[in-house]
Amino acid sequence: MADGELRRDPASRGPRDGRDAEGAAKDVEDAQESDAARRRRRAQFLRELHEAKQLRDRVQPRRARAARMRQQMRMRTFRW
Repeated sequence: MADGELRRDPASRGPRDGRDAEGAAKDVEDAQESDAARRRRRAQFLRELHEAKQLRDRVQPRRARAARMRQQMRMRTFRW
């Protein structure tokens, strides 16, 4: 029973309070860095995707033309 109380009681853990505040600040910085890194990775992915689509359109002009025609037809028949 005393063993379980030690695990549940945050005051009995010892001098971790200083490290928790420091760790929380580091977590915020890591979150900001990871958010910026995620945006960079996403931008890179979208650039590569756009490049791949352009390459596919150049390599398969008939299919690209048919896709453009279908898109134009969808836009003509779309009702606002």
